[in-house]
Amino acid sequence: HIPKSDSVSLSLGTLVLCTVTVPEAPPPLYSHSFLKQRRWIHMHPYIDILLLMVGASLFASNIGSGHFIGLAGSGAAAGIGAIAYEWNGMLMVLLLGWVFLPIYIASGVTTMPEYLQRRFGGRRTQIFIAVLSLFIYIFTKISVDIYAGALFIQLALKWNIYLAVVLLLVITALYTIAGGLAAVIYTDAAQTAVMLAGALTLMGFSFAEVGGWNALMEGYHNAIPSVRVPNSTCGIPRDDAFHIFRDPVTSDLPWPGVIVGMTIPSMWYWCSDQVIVQRSLAAKTLTHAKGGSLTASYLKVLPFFMIMLPGMISRILYTDEVACTDPQLCEQVCGNAVGCSDIAYGKLVMELLPSGLRGLMMAVMIAALMSSLTSIFNSSSTIFTMDLWKTFRSQASEWELMIVGRVFVLVLIVLSVLWIPIVQASQGGQLFIYIQSISNYLQPPVSVIFLCGCFWKRANEKGAFWGLVIGLTVGVIRMILDFVYPAPLCFEKDERPAVLRYIHYLYFSMLLSFITLIVVVVISLTTEEPRPEQVKLPSPSHFSCHQIKIYFYNDFIPWGINYGEQPFWSGYVTLLLIPVSCCSATVFR
Repeated sequence: HIPKSDSVSLSLGTLVLCTVTVPEAPPPLYSHSFLKQRRWIHMHPYIDILLLMVGASLFASNIGSGHFIGLAGSGAAAGIGAIAYEWNGMLMVLLLGWVFLPIYIASGVTTMPEYLQRRFGGRRTQIFIAVLSLFIYIFTKISVDIYAGALFIQLALKWNIYLAVVLLLVITALYTIAGGLAAVIYTDAAQTAVMLAGALTLMGFSFAEVGGWNALMEGYHNAIPSVRVPNSTCGIPRDDAFHIFRDPVTSDLPWPGVIVGMTIPSMWYWCSDQVIVQRSLAAKTLTHAKGGSLTASYLKVLPFFMIMLPGMISRILYTDEVACTDPQLCEQVCGNAVGCSDIAYGKLVMELLPSGLRGLMMAVMIAALMSSLTSIFNSSSTIFTMDLWKTFRSQASEWELMIVGRVFVLVLIVLSVLWIPIVQASQGGQLFIYIQSISNYLQPPVSVIFLCGCFWKRANEKGAFWGLVIGLTVGVIRMILDFVYPAPLCFEKDERPAVLRYIHYLYFSMLLSFITLIVVVVISLTTEEPRPEQVKLPSPSHFSCHQIKIYFYNDFIPWGINYGEQPFWSGYVTLLLIPVSCCSATVFR
């Protein structure tokens, strides 16, 4: 039995008070026609606030409550390995700004399914991608963020988790009722400041309490719960907890999968996901969009320090609760028999911070939840109305599209809430690993299709469509098997089918991508070529040598400012990210 904590929980009044500290959105400023009326590249040699807003919105859309709960929980359960996803994202968001975004802007599209329709022709690929994107949002975004935020409120207010879900949805609705992408971006920029201030404050308190970096490294390996399952390794920290590149066969994150398998779904997320790309498309100029990518890339350094390391510290300070392994005890502690590592961040907030700062951290969690959910709701509504509803009602008015979009968001919310019990019980209670495993089953085929569409002229509609169908069929079968045969607990024998027992989900991502690519190539080469108007869409292969030279000078040479096209800092900060990423990976190899 674990004694009840003596710490003071947050009252309902405190929750309401901290809610109003999250900045409200201004009136909606966005319309679909904005993206279609802008020029491809409108050069602007100076920096203004929009650049920072795009970067902050990219970061806030990415770092939701699922990150605070899930990334800290992964750190508490298995060490720093999962931070590779964040550092991989640092490079992928640059790929968006410098490679994919110029193609999307020149194509004049407002949604990613629309780009595929223009590139390949026909409607079925566009509809397929639109429907798939909405399901991915349910499985890996909306349900996860709602569950993570509700888990935090459950810990703070001792409420039933579904009552907490209702409260969070009501709060989010108050901030999204006005709608509009510009409103979301302005709100995201302010909420990013709130998130950084609160999370960095908690990081300072955490390191002060544990005694610094050396104490963290020593204490983590000794953070073994007092109640353990006999004759098992349950509750013992991993020997490679402070390594990112781990054993390719027996580890939880094999290094070949980290390098290759992780990059493929990450490319979908950062380079072709409507939630992310829509923010970059709203930038004033291409230069602002690139600057926003750079800003987001640098901000991606912070989750390691302000989320993951505090999660590991939480295991040291509250070992018996955060690292519990006995199913009955875990059920008592957090209501989840498979593990309680996901309470690591919330436990720090409630036990470590003084009462005044608890309200700030509640505001941080609500800001993270709302910034993520409002971004997803806006993008989901855009995809449904522009790619699906207008397919069947081409003459629909703007008012009709607005009403339909908001009603559809309600449907998404209901489906996501119904999915929460699956999220809660998956992947040994590690929320972040659940997100990544589902992503590796559904996203690689989409990444392959976008890569082929952007870089290979011979890819046609039949190849793209059947590549998606076959790739997603294989991925969904693996996902269903994962739910039917969940991973065994640490004291149980692994009797799952061989495809689950021996093929890690990161390796499966590589295999799934290869299968999809083979299907696309074979069918494209054995069927008719794409029409000329389809392959004339902008792609890197269409840039002349002169254009490439100008891009090189403007993006990587500091005196490119003489052309009046790129700010002087572009080359410095872009190149600096490469050694920063490499050094970080080397230190924790």
